[in-house]
Amino acid sequence: MREYVESFGIPYVHIPVTRDNKPEAARRQLEAVEGKADLIILARYMQIIAPEFIERYPNRIINIHHSFLPAFIGGKPYQQAYVRGVKLIGATAHYVTEELDGGPIIEQDVERVTHRADVDELKRMGRTIERVVLARAVHWHIEDRILVHQNKTVVFN
Repeated sequence: MREYVESFGIPYVHIPVTRDNKPEAARRQLEAVEGKADLIILARYMQIIAPEFIERYPNRIINIHHSFLPAFIGGKPYQQAYVRGVKLIGATAHYVTEELDGGPIIEQDVERVTHRADVDELKRMGRTIERVVLARAVHWHIEDRILVHQNKTVVFN
């Protein structure tokens, strides 16, 4: 993605995160965004965010979770949904807090599925929902249309 990102004049920084380097990676990530970012978006990040990030960027980190929260928290939600035989799949954009996938919900959407859908079909359908939900959440955030109260949001139309 480097060439694509830089073609828009946006600096590209890649900091690999592993089990062994998480604290160092978090420090480098904070350095990379400090004073340069108003909003942090987690899309396919699949890592738990360091508490230092959450403290420095409260209600300014948006995660797109590939399920209709609070169902199927954590990893592999499409597999979890398939095993449960759900009839609706969805996506949730929420602000990141220290509680895994438990932050204030900004936007959600769903799509009906049938028993014929396998995990790959659920993922394919879900990716479209994820893009729409994330785009709405970011749009509303940058327009200052979201009010956070306790662990809930009010979104002004």
